[in-house]
Amino acid sequence: MRNKTIKKIIFFASGSGSNVQNIIQHFSTFDQITTDLVLTNNQKAGVLDRAKSLNVPFYLFKKEEYLDDSLLNKLQTIKPDLIVLAGFLLKIPKSIVAAYPDKIINIHPALLPKHAGKGMYGDRVHQSVLDSGDSKTGITIHYVNENYDEGSIIFQSAVEVSKADTVESIANKVHQLEYKHYPEVLHQLLKDQ
Repeated sequence: MRNKTIKKIIFFASGSGSNVQNIIQHFSTFDQITTDLVLTNNQKAGVLDRAKSLNVPFYLFKKEEYLDDSLLNKLQTIKPDLIVLAGFLLKIPKSIVAAYPDKIINIHPALLPKHAGKGMYGDRVHQSVLDSGDSKTGITIHYVNENYDEGSIIFQSAVEVSKADTVESIANKVHQLEYKHYPEVLHQLLKDQ
């Protein structure tokens, strides 16, 4: 009976995995929430080393698995309560979006709807913020739908952009917002389920 109350989180990540590590560490003291799997399409992703060091299973998938529903079948055997994207660059297939409505969560390093869409990630977003002359940037945590960065917004947090800021300094400010808010928002979503 106890297992019914346990909430499962799995991750899709393509990069260094600092957000994945932060979220796993956040939930490590909660008996009722487990971080069950890290999925990646990038065999050189730093997230693989982080998953190993945190004793979280990982799965390196091929593009064919992603597109032919065999990955969806794997997800359905795990039965995740949340699918968390953290630095994952591929568009989620429609079949997975349809199978997990309002359970796939992404974080974007800007205040959506600005600086969004295909190819807008990491330093590209921060450069776009600088080029636009925006006085603020931040993070947007949102549900994932069939289109890049267009799912319903769950949470936003902003930070000032000064004339002295660089891509690197903006990235640092945004990372601090990510580390603070992403685990908290995920935790609240699990409580609300």
